[in-house]
Amino acid sequence: MELTAISPVDGRYRKITNPLAAYFSESSLMKYRLRVEVEYFIALCELPLPQLNGINKNMHKQLRAVYSTFNLRDAERIKEIEKTTNHDVKAVEYFLKEYWKKRKLGPSSEFIHFGLTSQDINNTSVPLLWKEALGNEIQPVIQEIIRKITHLSKEWAIVPMLARTHGQPASPTRLGKELMVFVERLSGQAAQLAAIPFSAKFGGATGNFNAHHIAYPAIDWVKFANKFVNKTLGLNRSQFTTQIDHYDNLAAQFDALSRINTILIDLNRDIWQYISMDYFKQKIKKGEIGSSAMPHKVNPIDFENSEGNLGIGNALFRHLSGKLPISRLQRDLTDSTVLRNIGVPVAHSLIAYKSLLKGLDKLILNPSALQADLENNWAVVAEAIQTVLRREGYPEPYEALKDLTRTHERITRQSISVFIDSLSIKPALKNELKKITPSNYTGI
Repeated sequence: MELTAISPVDGRYRKITNPLAAYFSESSLMKYRLRVEVEYFIALCELPLPQLNGINKNMHKQLRAVYSTFNLRDAERIKEIEKTTNHDVKAVEYFLKEYWKKRKLGPSSEFIHFGLTSQDINNTSVPLLWKEALGNEIQPVIQEIIRKITHLSKEWAIVPMLARTHGQPASPTRLGKELMVFVERLSGQAAQLAAIPFSAKFGGATGNFNAHHIAYPAIDWVKFANKFVNKTLGLNRSQFTTQIDHYDNLAAQFDALSRINTILIDLNRDIWQYISMDYFKQKIKKGEIGSSAMPHKVNPIDFENSEGNLGIGNALFRHLSGKLPISRLQRDLTDSTVLRNIGVPVAHSLIAYKSLLKGLDKLILNPSALQADLENNWAVVAEAIQTVLRREGYPEPYEALKDLTRTHERITRQSISVFIDSLSIKPALKNELKKITPSNYTGI
């Protein structure tokens, strides 16, 4: 399978993406559809409808077994039925009716899929599998990344580091604080993702319960559907729909994941840059090769792999969020084929998250490189000196430091000290200024 798969998410990276098959594979979609069909039938029994009075709770248990024990042989049977129906949801309905008949559950099988259109099943089963995939597989890994970065930020909280703005040396910072920037960004976006409801459509052929109402006009079908979708399935039923869901909240979730991924691209690139500056070494695993030609190399491949997969994931997330909320009139079919691909950007994202975690685990701080960079850039204390001089009312301190630091000569501890001695200020103030170094001028 790995060597013949068209996509790397099902080939090279299958060991990483394998847990996602429980949600996004064709077989799993069938299982979730069966789950919705069965739970809907049971909900009709509990209304109760008079024609379903003979259905007891023991039969409910047998019906639930159709999805709780669902296997590949069952999936293959549904695909066999679909060869005739040429309709995937109808094949699930017929499979369930076959199951019913084999177990001799009575004459009420026509209440399976009663009054529904296929989108009542798709637009509940997809958000249900999406909710469980996100909650079980994706959000926990995002939180793991946040915890890992938080841990590293605490470990390196007081490590001074030269900052760079516009690629140029700037006021020093601390490594731990720079990592906390990403913790704050990721935590905020993860909270926004968690706050978005999992919307579902359930209302018949064009969202009006036409078939339900004509058959049982006395029943409050809106109340029934709200209870079924919101309580039984744990989703949020959209009240006014066409044949399909709006997908607005699904699009919002894709956008939220895309923003998380963008932040992680930023993190990957920063760590990559720090490695190139020798701020970090990387743990070496025996037998691994960094370059086929250069034996000395230990490449930052985990961060590069992560960045590449995040980019692919985001390209697909953006297409999904831009396309799905758009449908002609009461429905066209473009959402159907697009929805089948939501597992692909999720898979690329998961690969990226795991690669990033692997890379972060390999980092070894190289304090001497950070210290050397600070020592080689004494010009960055100019901001500190001119600010203290401003405090003391010294005339044009910015201009004085500008003239000093914009010469072509390298600024050193010695040249800064000579400059301070040349100032017409009190000895105590000179001593205060001389205590400022690139390593201690790191702010709060």
